[in-house]
Amino acid sequence: MNLNNSLYIRIKVVPGASRDAISGILGDRLKVKTSAPPEAGKANKAICKLLAKSLGIKPAQVNVHRGHTNPEKTIRIDEYAIDTISASLGIEIDDLKKIAFDKE
Repeated sequence: MNLNNSLYIRIKVVPGASRDAISGILGDRLKVKTSAPPEAGKANKAICKLLAKSLGIKPAQVNVHRGHTNPEKTIRIDEYAIDTISASLGIEIDDLKKIAFDKE
């Protein structure tokens, strides 16, 4: 497995949902639902924790890069393997490349 530095994934967050879940691709973003409210960074922390758990990586490897106060965010995943992310999220690599990029 070849690890790369950072991957940026565009996501659409739905805060205040009934449960935390990754709902698949919605347009050019990954749709992520969280039961956490969109206040004081609670939703941001919840989605980072959910993504880390889903990907089987450390929570410190997942951070909100852009859109801290916006439902449309860019998440940075550090030290990633594209095939592992694709398999963990159940998204084909070609589809993942439509919502993700590795350079800013």
